[in-house]
Amino acid sequence: MKILILASRVPFPQNGGYQIVVYNTIKGLVDLGHEVSVVALKTKKHYETSEPDDELISKINYRAYNIDINVSVFEVAMNLFSKTSFNINKYYDPGFERLLAVEVRNNAYDIIQFDGLMMSLYLAAVRKNSGAKLVYRAHNIENQVWQRLAEQKNDPFKKSYLKMHARRIKNYELEQLNKFDAITVFTEQDKTTLTGYGTKIPIDILPVGLNMDKYRPDYNKTEVPSLFFLGSLDWLPNREGIEWFLDNFLKEFVEGELPVRFYVAGNDIPERFDDYEVMGKVFIQGEVDDALEFVNSKSIMIVPLLSSGGMRVKIVEGMAMEKCIISTSLGAEGINYTDGANILIANDSDEFFEAMKRCISDEEYCRGIGLNARKLIEQQHDVGVVTGRLVSLYQRLLPALMLG
Repeated sequence: MKILILASRVPFPQNGGYQIVVYNTIKGLVDLGHEVSVVALKTKKHYETSEPDDELISKINYRAYNIDINVSVFEVAMNLFSKTSFNINKYYDPGFERLLAVEVRNNAYDIIQFDGLMMSLYLAAVRKNSGAKLVYRAHNIENQVWQRLAEQKNDPFKKSYLKMHARRIKNYELEQLNKFDAITVFTEQDKTTLTGYGTKIPIDILPVGLNMDKYRPDYNKTEVPSLFFLGSLDWLPNREGIEWFLDNFLKEFVEGELPVRFYVAGNDIPERFDDYEVMGKVFIQGEVDDALEFVNSKSIMIVPLLSSGGMRVKIVEGMAMEKCIISTSLGAEGINYTDGANILIANDSDEFFEAMKRCISDEEYCRGIGLNARKLIEQQHDVGVVTGRLVSLYQRLLPALMLG
């Protein structure tokens, strides 16, 4: 098949969950012999100064388009009087729309996949200029993310503001869903939500797929015990979650009730997080050169997500690296886990504290959780299996191609 993937971020390098999912999809499709093109938005927010050095690029048709998604204070203020959310609108660029219209008009694609809600801004232009089947991959139910963020706020103004954006984003999502030919989601929960929204087109559940050969833990390089968090803090649910965690447990790290070092790493960590750093106890590391090397060097992964949706790629990666993971049930949503066997679920500060205490004091227990986690990922998240299921969806949309 001839497949075009539209991405709201450049999938090179793999320094975030979105990029990992898109990259593995591209590689899986190429490995199965399909002709893959990728057109990505290169946002200033996620801008890379040099062209990506990855051999996969030589096997695909790849284009990146520069777009500035920064929004001024004036634009934010004016958006209060709009019916749509600037969080969506800022991804629209008329120049990119024209380029995309030419791209799909001049190439007879069988499938065009829109990765994430932001790319649906270009749905009408693509539909007008192409006869391809259009597939939407929902990385999250976007309005749920904003609604859950609103529910965590005590400030009435912030709560009202976030609810306003959730409502506007939901209205936009509802307008777009049935305009595609099929949808893929990562979790059963997301499928149930979209079905409840009145979605009439096929919805397939396809979990995050990983190339398992990349995930080779080396215990000789692991600090035991140690706690860590890894995630981009430009994503509000991550920032909110780690702030909650540090506010609740900084005292315990400092005074010794949790006798362990805690490391925070990821992109776009605000300067104010430096205030959490405590010499020899809490380390705010910022962006790391090699995320998997960082994960390998620590033993216990913390995922304190309070608002989110979809499937968290970092948890799947952590499980593949045989990490003992302590997560909220929301953070682990969509993963076919067994609490106490291949992950530890903690939904409040008391549960987190007890889970951390046990993991810190019992290395063998931690190791067992991690080994079971790896087995689960091998069984259910191998990229070859997941990509095969995605291709089956494509083929169902193209019966004439199957007969040919």
